[in-house]
Amino acid sequence: MPLARLLGIPDPPRRAPLQTRPLTHRPEPPRPPRRRDHQRRRLRRRLVRYKHRRAVFRSVEPAWNDRNLREVAGHVESPLFLAHIRASTGTPVQQTNCHPFRYDRWLWVHNGLVRDFVHLKRELALTVDESLYTSIEGSTDSELLFYLALTLGLEDDPPNAVERMVGLVEEAGRRHGTEHPLQMTIATTDGKSVWAFRYSSEGASRSLYYSSDMRTVREMYPERPRLQEVSDETRIIVSEPLVDLPGAWDEVPESSYGLVCEGDDELHAFRPR
Repeated sequence: MPLARLLGIPDPPRRAPLQTRPLTHRPEPPRPPRRRDHQRRRLRRRLVRYKHRRAVFRSVEPAWNDRNLREVAGHVESPLFLAHIRASTGTPVQQTNCHPFRYDRWLWVHNGLVRDFVHLKRELALTVDESLYTSIEGSTDSELLFYLALTLGLEDDPPNAVERMVGLVEEAGRRHGTEHPLQMTIATTDGKSVWAFRYSSEGASRSLYYSSDMRTVREMYPERPRLQEVSDETRIIVSEPLVDLPGAWDEVPESSYGLVCEGDDELHAFRPR
């Protein structure tokens, strides 16, 4: 069975905008003072606009073989990254089917599948709010789950919306005779907080981990220089541990969801509605 992978790295205290740096610097030729001031004002407005935009990079190339991704990644700064490697469960391999999916300030990644999606798709799609439907670009079950959650109030109460979305999918699956309609780990963010969900209809969900308190991890591994570069609030949420650091990773329990935000993080039981 194909397996996707997701990664979320929130670091709330750092509020740097998306930045790019040129590979080479060319001195700007002298300009009359008034023209230069005008140019600076234009640039400042553009940076402010970009700062609040959730930028998405998508590619159908393998991440480790994508030279453009490697080039861009070295010039980007952000307080939060959401990444996903997709393995198709039947829908086409194309950019519009690549995660993350975006609506307004919200991003969404999903590891798993809606079983018998070809039979459930029409019924589920008709449930999406009419004002949201035209924003759907691809053909995946993952994107449809996102827009169902938005329809059910994701922007106001993410846990409640996702619980209602899962209940809706499972009810549709039962009507079509699907034994275990949904398998999912999901991460979604509004750009400030991250919600991560682990659930499956059969009670045997794909794995999901989060990093332990960064201060504790630093004390355990003082010889790791990268750990000294991140803030105390940094969390990493992954399908599987990135590196073998015993004690640095905690598994999200079955049928649970977590909230990563400024201050104390939270872990709660997940119950479909």
